[in-house]
Amino acid sequence: MTLRESVSSDVGDIGKAESQHREQDNGNTLYEMPVVDASAGFDELEEKRITRSLLWKLDTRMLPMLAILFLFSFLDRTNIGNAKILGLQTDLKLDGNQYANCLAIFFAFYIASEVPSNLVIKKVSPRIWLGVLTTVWGIIGMAMGFVKSYTGLMVVRAFLGATEGGLLPGIVLYLSMMYRRKEIGIRLGLIYSSASLSGAFGGLLATGLYQMGGRGGLAGWRWILIIEGIVTAIIGILAAIVLPSTVDKAPFLTEDERKLAVARLLADKPLAVDSNGNTMIAQEPFEWWRVNQAVFSIKTWLSALAYLAILSALYSFGLFVPTIVQGLGYTAVRAQLFSVPPYAVAAVLTVIAAIWSDRRRTRGPVMLAFLPLSIAGYAIIANTTSNQTKYGALFLMAAGLYPSVPPVLVWLSNNYTNHYTRATAIGLQLAIANCGGFPATFIYQASEAPVYKKAHTIIMAMLAAAWVLVACKCAYLRYINSRKAAGKFDQHRGCGDDRDPEFRYII
Repeated sequence: MTLRESVSSDVGDIGKAESQHREQDNGNTLYEMPVVDASAGFDELEEKRITRSLLWKLDTRMLPMLAILFLFSFLDRTNIGNAKILGLQTDLKLDGNQYANCLAIFFAFYIASEVPSNLVIKKVSPRIWLGVLTTVWGIIGMAMGFVKSYTGLMVVRAFLGATEGGLLPGIVLYLSMMYRRKEIGIRLGLIYSSASLSGAFGGLLATGLYQMGGRGGLAGWRWILIIEGIVTAIIGILAAIVLPSTVDKAPFLTEDERKLAVARLLADKPLAVDSNGNTMIAQEPFEWWRVNQAVFSIKTWLSALAYLAILSALYSFGLFVPTIVQGLGYTAVRAQLFSVPPYAVAAVLTVIAAIWSDRRRTRGPVMLAFLPLSIAGYAIIANTTSNQTKYGALFLMAAGLYPSVPPVLVWLSNNYTNHYTRATAIGLQLAIANCGGFPATFIYQASEAPVYKKAHTIIMAMLAAAWVLVACKCAYLRYINSRKAAGKFDQHRGCGDDRDPEFRYII
């Protein structure tokens, strides 16, 4: 059987060899295969040449499109904050609690959709699934520009959350199906930097689209939602056309590039050993015990709870920065423009952090380095009356928050090898973390504006707790790796998943 025929279902259903040895081990179907060589039999110079070409083609085809998808995801999620200060709240006659409810219902449906979405993405194909989700939520986002009442806005926000929830966990899982563990951090960092750019771009775009107010008898804030929704739907269609399904089926790769791409992914996976000592690779059918492996792992929960605190800060930052900046004394339009620079700085730092994270093959320490910046920013903005100092604190808040997200997103993906365990862990982490949307929407009370001292203090405490949780996870993974090195996990040798002593966790 060729190497390509022995590929696991993580890289596609490539086909079955005519003669294979199969054995059941711990519920997995095992396929006999030679020891995996990440070079796929190419000499060193040829491997380097093909790898450069392979990564260049994957990067240029995938990353710009995924970044644009995520950019518009953040735009469509947070443009209600821009619309609010430009007339939405007044025109729909919303009080502070009703506006908070419209934000909260989005997160409820967003959270509910994340794990199911990740469990079906492989069946449907990542490019089709992500493209369809984007197109549908673009249409729903456009519909938000036509709502006439509080009830209508609640309904549209619920559907928006249900369709948008699958994107980010899908992107993380998709990257893990296309790249090696050590290559995902920088790529996710580049994609996630588009989220911080969306804050800058969103403010500028909202300012421009607002000027269309009066055309067609529609207010300016309605045009913001309508135009952004239409563009998002078009981008979703393009994504389904442009993105590859799996590395072995990518039409823009040569046969040698596909062969090497498959070998690289297989080399990142621990191999199983059957009862006769033969090296095997396990197929990965859906099994509930693999789901439970993610659900009941302390690795999942330490990351998820830390990420919950970070997202509470991020959502409050994205949803309320225009309001906060306006509270510093600027007009609504100038508030949009002055909210741009903190996001721009965050975008640059996000990329720098992601490069550092991949080169050092580390995740937690990157977060431990950046989170104190945001903690300091919230401490300052909560305890000063100077508008200039508050505005400066926004830079610290953004600089600590955005660079911390790609490492925590990719951390679980790096440390689970089974597809369905990884898919569940990624989806569950994001479902738990996105509960941060609830405190973000309710702790920033209109009665506190523009100071928000209590709200800022709560977020600061949550970020401090996140720092502790990340430190605990780093210590735990270091402890498990040391036990593996000491032979304490030898009973799991050849199990084919991350319990294997040859598989070391990325800290």
